[in-house]
Amino acid sequence: MTILPPHRLDLAGHRRRNGVVPWVAYHGEDGRDRLIEAVAAADLRGRGGAGFPTARKLRAARKPRSIVVANGCEGDPLSHKDAALLTLSPHLVLDGLQLAAHAIGAGETVLCVHQGSPVLPGVRAALAERDDRVPVRVEEIPRRYVASEETALVHHLTSGDARPLGKSPRPDERGVRGRPTLVDNVDTLAQLALVILQGPQHYCAARVDLVTVTGAVRRPGVVEVPAGASLSTALAAAGGEAEPLQAVLSGGYGGTWTADFRSGLSGISAVYALPARACGLEYTAKVLAFPAAESARQCGPCMFGLPAIAADFAELLRGGGPATARLARRLPLLSGRGACAHPDGAARLATSALQVFGPDVAAHSAGGRCRVLERVA
Repeated sequence: MTILPPHRLDLAGHRRRNGVVPWVAYHGEDGRDRLIEAVAAADLRGRGGAGFPTARKLRAARKPRSIVVANGCEGDPLSHKDAALLTLSPHLVLDGLQLAAHAIGAGETVLCVHQGSPVLPGVRAALAERDDRVPVRVEEIPRRYVASEETALVHHLTSGDARPLGKSPRPDERGVRGRPTLVDNVDTLAQLALVILQGPQHYCAARVDLVTVTGAVRRPGVVEVPAGASLSTALAAAGGEAEPLQAVLSGGYGGTWTADFRSGLSGISAVYALPARACGLEYTAKVLAFPAAESARQCGPCMFGLPAIAADFAELLRGGGPATARLARRLPLLSGRGACAHPDGAARLATSALQVFGPDVAAHSAGGRCRVLERVA
C-alpha cells in the first residue's frame, strides 16, 4: 500500500485509486459505533506527534453539537508530510474528515492551514469537486510555530487569538466556541479514511507511514516506510546516506538526537541526518533559536527559559565553560511547566544534544575546538 500518488489526484482519480467510502455500512448510531470500533481494531494513533489512540479521541468527542478540526498547519520546519498529503491526495484527507464527523455526530468541520500556504488552491479545488454531508470551512492560521498546537487552534477559531490555552480543559470537553471539539492531524484523518476504505485487517497488514527525511541523504523529501520502521529504514527510503553520518535528529525541532540508527522514529515524523563533518552543537544552537523566537510569551518557561537556553548554547559554542553548568540547572526547570508543550520540546532537544555530543561539549566548554573543527583545521 502507498499513501501518496505520483501526482495530484482529482476526485475521480482518488476514487479509482482508493475506492468510495461505504457509507451505507456505517449508517445511524449503530454505524457510528461500528466506525469507531473499526478504527480501534486498526490501532490507529495520532500522526501529529503525540500518538494518542484515535478511537479514544473519537469516543471522547462524541457529544451533542461537536465540531471536527483538521490540523494541516505544519509548524515544524523539518516536517512536510502534511503538505504533501494536501497537495497530492487532498480527497483522502477530506474523506477522513467526513468519516470523523460522522463518527462523533459533528455538524461542522474546519480544515486549518497556515496563512498563504501553497496547499490552499488545491484544497479549495478539491472541496469544489465534492458534495459532502458536513460542510468544510477552510481557516488560515497565523504562521507561528505554537499556532498549530491543538488548544491554540481552538483559541484562534473561537477568538482569533492563536495562543495555547494550557493543559485543561481538553478540546473534547470545551473546544471551539465552548463546544466539544475533535482536533486531528490531516495525516491521521487520511489514515482513518484508509482504515475504512480497506478494512482494519488489510490496513494493519499493509500500513505505511509518511516521514520527512532531510539532511545528508541522497533523495531528501517525504518518504513512505512500514509501520514501526527504524531510523535506518527511513534513511534508506530517502536513498541512503549521501555521506558519512554522525547522528540523526528524530522528531523535528522538539525531538531528540541519537547515534543509534536502529532505534524507532519518535515524535513527529521528521528525520534530519547530520553529516559527520558538521558540528551537532552548532546545528542545535540554530534550532534552539527558532523556538525561542516563536514563544507565545504567556508563561515564564517559554518567555524567559527558551531564550536563556538558546543563549547558553550560543555561549557554549564560543567556548563558554559556565554555559554547561547553567544548562544543567535550567533544562530540568522547563519540562512540564509551560502553558503548552513548547518548552518541553526545546528542553528535550537540548538535553539529547548534550548527551549525544558529549565529547564536543567538553571540548567547547574548555574553550578548544570540537572534533569537527579539529578534522577540518
